[in-house]
Amino acid sequence: MTARILDGTKIRDAIFAELKDEVAILSSAGIRPGLAAVLVGENPASAMYVKSKIAACQQLGMGSGLITPASSASTAELLAIVEDLNRDNDTDGILIQVPLPSQVDTKRVLEAVDPAKDVDGFHPVNLGRLVSGRPGLVACTPAGCLEILRRNEIPIEGANAVVLGRSDIVGKPMALLLMHANATVTICHSKTRDLPDVVRGADIVVAAMGKAGFVQADWIRAGAAVIDVGTNRVTDAREAERLFSNFPARLEKFRVKGNVLVGDVHPDAANVAGAITPVPGGVGPMTITMLMSNTVRAARMRRAKTIPRTISAGGPSSLGKR
Repeated sequence: MTARILDGTKIRDAIFAELKDEVAILSSAGIRPGLAAVLVGENPASAMYVKSKIAACQQLGMGSGLITPASSASTAELLAIVEDLNRDNDTDGILIQVPLPSQVDTKRVLEAVDPAKDVDGFHPVNLGRLVSGRPGLVACTPAGCLEILRRNEIPIEGANAVVLGRSDIVGKPMALLLMHANATVTICHSKTRDLPDVVRGADIVVAAMGKAGFVQADWIRAGAAVIDVGTNRVTDAREAERLFSNFPARLEKFRVKGNVLVGDVHPDAANVAGAITPVPGGVGPMTITMLMSNTVRAARMRRAKTIPRTISAGGPSSLGKR
């Protein structure tokens, strides 16, 4: 048995087409969704991520802006920038690229963002709305995972779902989204007893712990759907051999490049699961996709009284329905 591949890139392209049409309709009504990114210092990885987000805005016809304070910026300086963006009516979404420098109070800066413009979905107000099932902006990665399940017609209602990881960014909101979709949800973590047996009872497994190949193939029930959120770079040859002993082509690529990306689920799970997201190319493309969707949604929600009735209130796959 070989699992059906849940291709995040294809879903990204489909949602981008939908968003591009919606942005065009909004623009015709004088509304151009806009995202402002704050990139502190010169972290190469952060700069690459922000560049890809700005490029996505341009691709969709959305407005974008980049603010680049020096790495020496203080908490007060960043709070002042956030306050200016909160007041700017042309800015619908505010993205604070993390990590921030050590001298900055990251939580204080993130919580200063207007919840109506919190397109990362990190603000306690938006998390509270998710808990209570009220419309709001949902964290991008779990929202992308749910979209993968829905667009691939993976049954969620009545399913047993196991979420491995309890972070505020992925694990907790993922569990809430699944609960609102009428799944029965178990959240697992480092203290969970008999973890393999718990996972074996799942129709849907969402792995988000940040440990390369942690979830073994024999933990997965035959036919289960596996959403692998992890993106781990493996550089150790013995580790690569452990993970890819049954995938000679990927092992050869490792030997050529000296590194390889792998998820939190052992690659052998693809021979057991009914459906699985690849790494890379699964959940990864969906995170920026949902950031764009959240920005359009924020523009819609902020200007609800001025938007023509012909414009949908739900967004891609009606993510507003929970």
